[in-house]
Amino acid sequence: MMLGGVRNVRVILFSGKGGVGKTTVSAATAYRLSSLGYRTIVVSLDPAHSLGDAFDIPESEKIKAKGLPIKVKENLYIQEIDVQEEVDRYWGDVYRFLELLFNTTGLDEIVAEELAILPGMEEVTSLLYVNKYYREKEFDVLVLDLPPTGESLRFVSMPVVLKWYMKKIFNVERTIARVARPVARRLTDVPLPDDSYFQALENFYEKLKGVDELLIDPSVTSVRLVMNPEKMVIKESQRAFLYFNLFGVNVDAIIVNRVLSPTLEGCEDMSRWVMTQRKYLQDVYSLFSPVPIFEVPLLEDEVVGEEKLKILSELIYRDKDPAQVLFEGKPYEFLEENGEYMIKLRAPFLTKEGLSVLKSEGEIVVRWRNFKNHIMLPRKLRDYEPAGAKLENGYLIIKLKKESQEVS
Repeated sequence: MMLGGVRNVRVILFSGKGGVGKTTVSAATAYRLSSLGYRTIVVSLDPAHSLGDAFDIPESEKIKAKGLPIKVKENLYIQEIDVQEEVDRYWGDVYRFLELLFNTTGLDEIVAEELAILPGMEEVTSLLYVNKYYREKEFDVLVLDLPPTGESLRFVSMPVVLKWYMKKIFNVERTIARVARPVARRLTDVPLPDDSYFQALENFYEKLKGVDELLIDPSVTSVRLVMNPEKMVIKESQRAFLYFNLFGVNVDAIIVNRVLSPTLEGCEDMSRWVMTQRKYLQDVYSLFSPVPIFEVPLLEDEVVGEEKLKILSELIYRDKDPAQVLFEGKPYEFLEENGEYMIKLRAPFLTKEGLSVLKSEGEIVVRWRNFKNHIMLPRKLRDYEPAGAKLENGYLIIKLKKESQEVS
Protein backbone atom coordinates (compact mmCIF):
# COMPACT_ATOMS: atom_id res chain seq x y z
CA MET A 1 0.00 0.00 0.00
CA MET A 2 1.16 3.52 -0.76
CA LEU A 3 -0.22 6.70 0.80
CA GLY A 4 1.30 10.17 0.54
CA GLY A 5 4.42 8.76 -1.11
CA VAL A 6 5.10 6.26 1.70
CA ARG A 7 5.99 2.72 0.60
CA ASN A 8 5.67 -0.35 2.79
CA VAL A 9 5.61 0.16 6.54
CA ARG A 10 7.12 3.16 8.33
CA VAL A 11 8.53 2.78 11.83
CA ILE A 12 8.81 5.98 13.89
CA LEU A 13 10.48 5.83 17.31
CA PHE A 14 10.04 8.56 19.91
CA SER A 15 12.81 8.81 22.49
CA GLY A 16 13.66 11.28 25.25
CA LYS A 17 14.22 11.85 28.94
CA GLY A 18 11.37 10.88 31.22
CA GLY A 19 8.80 13.61 31.76
CA VAL A 20 9.39 15.64 28.58
CA GLY A 21 6.01 14.72 27.04
CA LYS A 22 7.25 11.93 24.79
CA THR A 23 4.14 9.78 25.22
CA THR A 24 1.84 12.70 24.43
CA VAL A 25 3.83 13.60 21.31
CA SER A 26 3.76 9.92 20.21
CA ALA A 27 -0.01 9.81 20.70
CA ALA A 28 -0.53 13.10 18.83
CA THR A 29 1.62 11.87 15.93
CA ALA A 30 -0.35 8.62 15.71
CA TYR A 31 -3.63 10.56 15.80
CA ARG A 32 -2.47 12.79 12.94
CA LEU A 33 -1.33 9.80 10.88
CA SER A 34 -4.65 8.00 11.28
CA SER A 35 -6.52 11.19 10.30
CA LEU A 36 -4.47 11.30 7.10
CA GLY A 37 -5.64 7.78 6.23
CA TYR A 38 -2.67 5.74 7.38
CA ARG A 39 -3.46 2.51 9.22
CA THR A 40 -1.58 3.31 12.41
CA ILE A 41 -0.68 1.55 15.63
CA VAL A 42 1.14 3.31 18.47
CA VAL A 43 2.91 0.96 20.85
CA SER A 44 4.12 1.87 24.35
CA LEU A 45 7.38 0.20 25.38
CA ASP A 46 7.63 2.11 28.66
CA PRO A 47 6.93 -0.15 31.69
CA ALA A 48 5.15 2.84 33.31
CA HIS A 49 2.49 3.03 30.60
CA SER A 50 0.57 6.29 30.14
CA LEU A 51 -0.33 5.95 26.47
CA GLY A 52 -3.86 4.77 27.25
CA ASP A 53 -4.28 7.75 29.57
CA ALA A 54 -3.34 10.13 26.73
CA PHE A 55 -6.27 8.72 24.72
CA ASP A 56 -8.46 8.64 27.85
CA ILE A 57 -8.96 4.85 27.57
CA PRO A 58 -10.78 3.41 30.64
CA GLU A 59 -8.57 1.31 32.92
CA SER A 60 -10.97 -1.63 32.64
CA GLU A 61 -10.53 -1.71 28.87
CA LYS A 62 -6.73 -1.71 29.19
CA ILE A 63 -6.82 -4.58 31.69
CA LYS A 64 -9.15 -6.54 29.43
CA ALA A 65 -6.79 -6.10 26.45
CA LYS A 66 -3.93 -7.90 28.29
CA GLY A 67 -1.27 -6.05 26.34
CA LEU A 68 -2.88 -6.59 22.92
CA PRO A 69 -3.99 -3.76 20.55
CA ILE A 70 -7.03 -1.63 21.41
CA LYS A 71 -8.95 0.13 18.63
CA VAL A 72 -9.33 3.85 19.34
CA LYS A 73 -10.97 4.95 16.10
CA GLU A 74 -10.82 4.21 12.40
CA ASN A 75 -7.21 3.54 11.32
CA LEU A 76 -5.89 3.91 14.86
CA TYR A 77 -4.91 1.30 17.45
CA ILE A 78 -2.86 1.57 20.64
CA GLN A 79 -0.93 -1.16 22.44
CA GLU A 80 0.62 -1.12 25.91
CA ILE A 81 2.92 -4.12 26.07
CA ASP A 82 2.44 -6.18 29.26
CA VAL A 83 5.65 -8.10 29.87
CA GLN A 84 3.92 -10.63 32.16
CA GLU A 85 1.49 -11.53 29.38
CA GLU A 86 4.31 -11.63 26.82
CA VAL A 87 6.24 -14.08 28.99
CA ASP A 88 3.34 -16.50 28.77
CA ARG A 89 2.94 -15.95 25.02
CA TYR A 90 6.54 -16.13 23.85
CA TRP A 91 9.19 -16.93 26.45
CA GLY A 92 7.78 -20.25 27.68
CA ASP A 93 10.55 -22.58 28.74
CA VAL A 94 13.09 -19.75 29.14
CA TYR A 95 10.96 -18.10 31.80
CA ARG A 96 10.16 -21.38 33.53
CA PHE A 97 13.87 -22.25 33.79
CA LEU A 98 14.77 -18.83 35.23
CA GLU A 99 11.94 -19.07 37.74
CA LEU A 100 13.13 -22.53 38.80
CA LEU A 101 16.73 -21.25 39.09
CA PHE A 102 15.79 -18.34 41.36
CA ASN A 103 13.46 -20.54 43.40
CA THR A 104 16.27 -23.07 43.92
CA THR A 105 18.41 -20.36 45.58
CA GLY A 106 15.85 -20.21 48.40
CA LEU A 107 13.96 -17.12 47.30
CA ASP A 108 10.25 -16.87 47.94
CA GLU A 109 8.16 -18.24 45.05
CA ILE A 110 6.56 -14.85 44.29
CA VAL A 111 9.96 -13.10 44.38
CA ALA A 112 11.47 -15.76 42.10
CA GLU A 113 8.62 -15.27 39.62
CA GLU A 114 9.22 -11.50 39.54
CA LEU A 115 13.01 -11.85 39.17
CA ALA A 116 12.62 -14.30 36.29
CA ILE A 117 11.67 -11.30 34.13
CA LEU A 118 15.20 -10.13 33.40
CA PRO A 119 16.23 -6.69 32.10
CA GLY A 120 15.98 -6.71 28.34
CA MET A 121 12.91 -8.95 28.09
CA GLU A 122 10.67 -5.93 27.46
CA GLU A 123 12.94 -4.64 24.69
CA VAL A 124 13.27 -8.02 22.99
CA THR A 125 9.51 -8.62 23.13
CA SER A 126 8.91 -5.16 21.66
CA LEU A 127 11.31 -5.93 18.82
CA LEU A 128 9.29 -9.04 18.11
CA TYR A 129 6.17 -6.91 17.60
CA VAL A 130 8.07 -4.49 15.36
CA ASN A 131 9.18 -7.38 13.15
CA LYS A 132 5.72 -8.99 13.21
CA TYR A 133 3.84 -5.82 12.22
CA TYR A 134 6.41 -4.98 9.54
CA ARG A 135 6.23 -8.44 7.97
CA GLU A 136 2.45 -8.76 8.10
CA LYS A 137 1.86 -5.18 6.82
CA GLU A 138 -1.40 -4.91 8.74
CA PHE A 139 -0.45 -1.29 9.45
CA ASP A 140 1.08 1.46 7.32
CA VAL A 141 2.86 3.20 10.19
CA LEU A 142 4.14 1.81 13.47
CA VAL A 143 4.75 4.50 16.14
CA LEU A 144 6.81 3.40 19.15
CA ASP A 145 6.73 5.32 22.41
CA LEU A 146 10.12 4.25 23.79
CA PRO A 147 11.05 4.17 27.49
CA PRO A 148 13.42 6.89 28.81
CA THR A 149 16.71 7.39 26.99
CA GLY A 150 18.87 4.66 28.56
CA GLU A 151 16.35 1.91 27.85
CA SER A 152 15.76 3.36 24.36
CA LEU A 153 19.42 2.86 23.55
CA ARG A 154 19.25 -0.71 24.84
CA PHE A 155 16.26 -1.26 22.56
CA VAL A 156 18.16 -0.26 19.39
CA SER A 157 21.33 -2.11 20.43
CA MET A 158 19.55 -5.34 21.41
CA PRO A 159 19.35 -6.82 17.86
CA VAL A 160 23.13 -6.52 17.44
CA VAL A 161 23.76 -8.11 20.85
CA LEU A 162 21.33 -10.96 20.15
CA LYS A 163 22.84 -11.61 16.73
CA TRP A 164 26.34 -11.81 18.25
CA TYR A 165 25.15 -14.11 21.04
CA MET A 166 23.37 -16.51 18.68
CA LYS A 167 26.36 -16.72 16.35
CA LYS A 168 29.20 -16.87 18.86
CA ILE A 169 27.87 -18.21 22.17
CA PHE A 170 24.52 -19.99 21.76
CA ASN A 171 25.69 -23.27 20.20
CA VAL A 172 28.66 -23.51 22.59
CA GLU A 173 26.39 -23.05 25.62
CA ARG A 174 23.93 -25.59 24.28
CA THR A 175 26.66 -28.20 23.78
CA ILE A 176 28.21 -27.61 27.20
CA ALA A 177 24.82 -27.87 28.91
CA ARG A 178 24.05 -31.12 27.09
CA VAL A 179 27.38 -32.67 28.17
CA ALA A 180 27.39 -31.31 31.72
CA ARG A 181 23.73 -31.95 32.59
CA PRO A 182 24.05 -35.69 33.51
CA VAL A 183 27.12 -35.03 35.68
CA ALA A 184 25.61 -31.95 37.33
CA ARG A 185 22.47 -33.86 38.34
CA ARG A 186 24.62 -36.28 40.41
CA LEU A 187 26.62 -33.49 42.09
CA THR A 188 24.15 -30.68 42.76
CA ASP A 189 20.48 -29.81 42.83
CA VAL A 190 21.13 -26.52 40.96
CA PRO A 191 19.32 -26.94 37.63
CA LEU A 192 20.97 -26.61 34.25
CA PRO A 193 18.80 -25.57 31.31
CA ASP A 194 17.45 -28.47 29.29
CA ASP A 195 17.18 -28.51 25.50
CA SER A 196 13.67 -27.03 25.54
CA TYR A 197 15.20 -23.84 27.01
CA PHE A 198 17.62 -23.52 24.10
CA GLN A 199 14.94 -24.45 21.59
CA ALA A 200 12.72 -21.68 22.97
CA LEU A 201 15.56 -19.16 22.56
CA GLU A 202 16.21 -20.36 19.02
CA ASN A 203 12.53 -20.12 18.06
CA PHE A 204 12.32 -16.64 19.53
CA TYR A 205 15.41 -15.50 17.62
CA GLU A 206 13.95 -16.81 14.37
CA LYS A 207 11.00 -14.45 14.85
CA LEU A 208 13.44 -11.54 15.25
CA LYS A 209 15.55 -12.16 12.15
CA GLY A 210 15.90 -9.08 10.00
CA VAL A 211 14.84 -6.56 12.65
CA ASP A 212 18.45 -5.29 12.98
CA GLU A 213 18.49 -4.30 9.30
CA LEU A 214 15.02 -2.79 9.70
CA LEU A 215 16.16 -0.39 12.41
CA ILE A 216 19.07 0.99 10.41
CA ASP A 217 17.14 1.42 7.14
CA PRO A 218 16.49 5.21 6.98
CA SER A 219 13.67 4.74 4.48
CA VAL A 220 11.82 2.60 7.06
CA THR A 221 12.89 3.68 10.56
CA SER A 222 13.30 7.15 12.04
CA VAL A 223 13.96 8.32 15.58
CA ARG A 224 12.44 11.60 16.77
CA LEU A 225 13.95 13.04 19.93
CA VAL A 226 11.55 14.83 22.27
CA MET A 227 12.97 17.35 24.73
CA ASN A 228 12.23 20.46 26.75
CA PRO A 229 14.40 23.61 26.54
CA GLU A 230 16.25 22.76 29.77
CA LYS A 231 19.98 22.18 30.29
CA MET A 232 19.86 18.65 31.75
CA VAL A 233 17.29 17.48 29.20
CA ILE A 234 19.32 18.86 26.29
CA LYS A 235 22.48 17.15 27.55
CA GLU A 236 20.73 13.78 27.77
CA SER A 237 19.23 14.30 24.32
CA GLN A 238 22.69 15.08 22.98
CA ARG A 239 23.99 11.77 24.34
CA ALA A 240 21.02 9.94 22.79
CA PHE A 241 21.68 11.71 19.49
CA LEU A 242 25.30 10.53 19.59
CA TYR A 243 24.43 6.92 20.30
CA PHE A 244 21.63 6.68 17.76
CA ASN A 245 24.15 7.95 15.20
CA LEU A 246 26.70 5.36 16.33
CA PHE A 247 24.13 2.57 15.99
CA GLY A 248 23.24 3.83 12.51
CA VAL A 249 19.61 4.70 13.37
CA ASN A 250 18.40 7.77 11.48
CA VAL A 251 17.31 10.73 13.64
CA ASP A 252 14.98 12.71 11.39
CA ALA A 253 13.54 15.33 13.78
CA ILE A 254 13.98 17.09 17.10
CA ILE A 255 10.76 18.08 18.87
CA VAL A 256 11.20 20.77 21.53
CA ASN A 257 8.11 20.53 23.69
CA ARG A 258 6.56 23.03 26.14
CA VAL A 259 8.12 26.19 24.75
CA LEU A 260 6.85 29.33 26.51
CA SER A 261 5.26 32.01 24.34
CA PRO A 262 7.44 35.14 23.72
CA THR A 263 4.43 37.22 24.78
CA LEU A 264 5.11 36.12 28.38
CA GLU A 265 8.39 38.04 28.38
CA GLY A 266 6.45 41.12 29.55
CA CYS A 267 5.11 39.17 32.52
CA GLU A 268 7.27 39.81 35.60
CA ASP A 269 6.91 36.27 36.95
CA MET A 270 7.65 34.55 33.62
CA SER A 271 10.18 36.81 31.84
CA ARG A 272 13.24 35.04 33.27
CA TRP A 273 11.84 31.62 32.23
CA VAL A 274 11.23 32.91 28.69
CA MET A 275 14.77 34.34 28.42
CA THR A 276 16.30 31.12 29.79
CA GLN A 277 14.34 29.00 27.31
CA ARG A 278 15.39 31.28 24.45
CA LYS A 279 19.05 30.74 25.35
CA TYR A 280 18.62 26.96 25.46
CA LEU A 281 16.69 26.98 22.17
CA GLN A 282 19.73 28.59 20.53
CA ASP A 283 21.83 25.74 21.95
CA VAL A 284 19.40 23.18 20.51
CA TYR A 285 19.81 24.58 16.99
CA SER A 286 23.61 24.56 17.23
CA LEU A 287 23.74 21.06 18.75
CA PHE A 288 21.41 19.23 16.37
CA SER A 289 21.74 21.07 13.05
CA PRO A 290 20.94 20.19 10.24
CA VAL A 291 18.19 17.89 11.63
CA PRO A 292 14.79 19.69 11.49
CA ILE A 293 13.65 21.17 14.79
CA PHE A 294 9.97 21.55 15.70
CA GLU A 295 9.10 23.98 18.49
CA VAL A 296 5.87 23.09 20.30
CA PRO A 297 4.27 25.68 22.60
CA LEU A 298 3.25 24.92 26.16
CA LEU A 299 -0.53 24.41 26.13
CA GLU A 300 -2.82 25.95 28.71
CA ASP A 301 -4.47 22.63 29.56
CA GLU A 302 -3.46 18.98 29.98
CA VAL A 303 -3.32 17.05 26.69
CA VAL A 304 -5.79 14.21 27.26
CA GLY A 305 -8.34 12.89 24.79
CA GLU A 306 -8.63 12.97 21.01
CA GLU A 307 -9.58 16.64 20.67
CA LYS A 308 -6.49 17.84 22.59
CA LEU A 309 -4.25 15.37 20.71
CA LYS A 310 -5.58 16.76 17.43
CA ILE A 311 -4.66 20.31 18.49
CA LEU A 312 -1.19 19.21 19.60
CA SER A 313 -0.55 17.30 16.36
CA GLU A 314 -1.37 20.40 14.31
CA LEU A 315 1.00 22.51 16.43
CA ILE A 316 3.81 20.00 15.93
CA TYR A 317 3.55 19.21 12.24
CA ARG A 318 1.44 22.06 10.80
CA ASP A 319 1.31 21.25 7.06
CA LYS A 320 3.81 18.34 7.16
CA ASP A 321 3.00 14.65 6.84
CA PRO A 322 4.47 12.84 9.90
CA ALA A 323 4.90 9.63 7.88
CA GLN A 324 7.49 11.23 5.63
CA VAL A 325 11.22 10.89 6.32
CA LEU A 326 11.90 14.43 7.53
CA PHE A 327 15.71 14.14 7.30
CA GLU A 328 18.04 11.44 6.07
CA GLY A 329 21.75 11.11 6.59
CA LYS A 330 24.25 11.23 9.40
CA PRO A 331 25.06 14.79 10.51
CA TYR A 332 28.41 13.35 11.59
CA GLU A 333 30.14 10.00 11.96
CA PHE A 334 33.33 8.64 13.53
CA LEU A 335 35.79 6.89 11.23
CA GLU A 336 38.90 4.81 11.87
CA GLU A 337 41.72 4.41 9.34
CA ASN A 338 45.00 2.65 10.16
CA GLY A 339 44.47 3.15 13.87
CA GLU A 340 43.68 6.85 13.53
CA TYR A 341 40.28 8.38 14.32
CA MET A 342 38.43 11.10 12.45
CA ILE A 343 35.10 12.87 12.57
CA LYS A 344 33.26 13.38 9.29
CA LEU A 345 30.87 16.30 9.67
CA ARG A 346 28.28 17.17 7.02
CA ALA A 347 29.00 20.85 6.22
CA PRO A 348 28.31 21.73 2.56
CA PHE A 349 28.35 25.48 3.25
CA LEU A 350 31.59 25.87 5.23
CA THR A 351 34.69 27.66 3.94
CA LYS A 352 38.17 27.82 5.47
CA GLU A 353 37.91 31.51 6.28
CA GLY A 354 36.93 32.01 9.93
CA LEU A 355 36.68 28.25 10.65
CA SER A 356 37.83 27.01 14.07
CA VAL A 357 37.78 23.55 15.64
CA LEU A 358 38.47 23.03 19.35
CA LYS A 359 37.72 20.71 22.24
CA SER A 360 35.55 21.71 25.21
CA GLU A 361 34.31 19.44 28.03
CA GLY A 362 34.21 16.16 26.11
CA GLU A 363 32.93 17.76 22.90
CA ILE A 364 34.40 18.94 19.64
CA VAL A 365 33.14 22.44 18.88
CA VAL A 366 33.11 23.70 15.29
CA ARG A 367 32.65 27.45 14.75
CA TRP A 368 32.23 29.31 11.48
CA ARG A 369 30.76 32.82 11.36
CA ASN A 370 27.35 32.49 13.07
CA PHE A 371 27.39 28.68 12.78
CA LYS A 372 28.34 26.55 15.79
CA ASN A 373 28.14 22.77 16.11
CA HIS A 374 28.90 20.59 19.14
CA ILE A 375 29.88 16.95 18.61
CA MET A 376 29.88 14.85 21.77
CA LEU A 377 32.74 12.35 21.90
CA PRO A 378 32.02 8.70 22.78
CA ARG A 379 33.82 7.33 25.84
CA LYS A 380 36.52 5.66 23.75
CA LEU A 381 37.54 9.03 22.29
CA ARG A 382 37.13 11.25 25.38
CA ASP A 383 40.94 11.65 25.63
CA TYR A 384 41.24 12.78 22.01
CA GLU A 385 41.41 16.31 20.64
CA PRO A 386 41.49 17.94 17.16
CA ALA A 387 44.77 17.54 15.29
CA GLY A 388 43.85 19.18 12.00
CA ALA A 389 40.85 19.58 9.72
CA LYS A 390 40.09 19.73 6.00
CA LEU A 391 37.09 20.40 3.78
CA GLU A 392 36.33 17.65 1.27
CA ASN A 393 33.27 17.24 -0.99
CA GLY A 394 30.89 19.09 1.32
CA TYR A 395 32.23 17.47 4.51
CA LEU A 396 34.58 18.68 7.22
CA ILE A 397 37.07 15.93 8.13
CA ILE A 398 38.52 16.43 11.62
CA LYS A 399 41.57 14.36 12.53
CA LEU A 400 41.78 13.34 16.19
CA LYS A 401 44.80 12.56 18.35
CA LYS A 402 45.28 11.55 21.98
CA GLU A 403 45.91 14.56 24.17
CA SER A 404 49.37 13.27 25.11
CA GLN A 405 50.44 12.74 21.47
CA GLU A 406 52.32 15.22 19.33
CA VAL A 407 50.55 16.58 16.25
CA SER A 408 51.99 14.97 13.11
